[in-house]
Amino acid sequence: MKKTLALWAALTAVALFATGCTAAADADSPAASGPGTPKAGPATSSAGAAAPDSAAEQRAAAYRKWGLKPLAEPPAPPAKKPVTRAAGGQVPVVSDIPTKDKVVFITIDDGAEKDPEFIAMMKDLKIPVTMFLTDAAIRADYGYFKPLVEQGHGVANHTLTHPNLRTLSQDAQRREICGQQDKLTAEYGKRPRLFRPPYGNWNEGTRAAAKSCGADAIVLWRESMQIQNMQYQRGDRKLHPGDIILAHFRGPSELKGRTMTQMTANMLRHIQEQGFTVARLEDYL
Repeated sequence: MKKTLALWAALTAVALFATGCTAAADADSPAASGPGTPKAGPATSSAGAAAPDSAAEQRAAAYRKWGLKPLAEPPAPPAKKPVTRAAGGQVPVVSDIPTKDKVVFITIDDGAEKDPEFIAMMKDLKIPVTMFLTDAAIRADYGYFKPLVEQGHGVANHTLTHPNLRTLSQDAQRREICGQQDKLTAEYGKRPRLFRPPYGNWNEGTRAAAKSCGADAIVLWRESMQIQNMQYQRGDRKLHPGDIILAHFRGPSELKGRTMTQMTANMLRHIQEQGFTVARLEDYL
């Protein structure tokens, strides 16, 4: 176990924050249930008047617990997903989703930090996230992520050992991707559809390997969440509809004393301040 943790620490230490794999200094179907799935409207009496909306009050209280105001409910998922892989076609590579909806998508990588407060936060807020998990980071405690899966959050593939895939042969890339597909399926009961290459590094060999392992898309990102602020790829330094946001399972040792929940709260404030809410990535991709 100590060797595994030491290996993971060595792997993450060499990454640059621009690749989205270290904490930097602060600068499946539309009908599926889960966080972010729009709920039915308020109940009405036989006379047609709305019944007292205690659910809204409870939701506001849940957000206040974490120092937040409720985000808007996301729109209903599109009847047809904007991004799909044609039968036999290449795996699409996406950094954002083409949509006019004022929504963004939260993705969280690796799995090194396992803060129980984050599980509680996600249960309270019911904000959908997609977890791109690396076996070297999660194998010490696969069970940590099971409550998050039960809450409806997506599980996706981030390789077995977090290598720079560009340095590997296609066969070696296939072992990294397919091996993690098998492990995640065994642990969480469903084969992932989405794949993210470590550091965002990929080539056509990656694309072919991902396809052979059953991935429907390679998912990159437009923004990465640091400690308090976001790092933007576009010059206007703003969120756009359909943007995919990258965050990491990180703790105080990498967040300058701040916690995973504090980082997440900061991210949600940035999203809300720019007039966006959070939708479920698997509903659009």
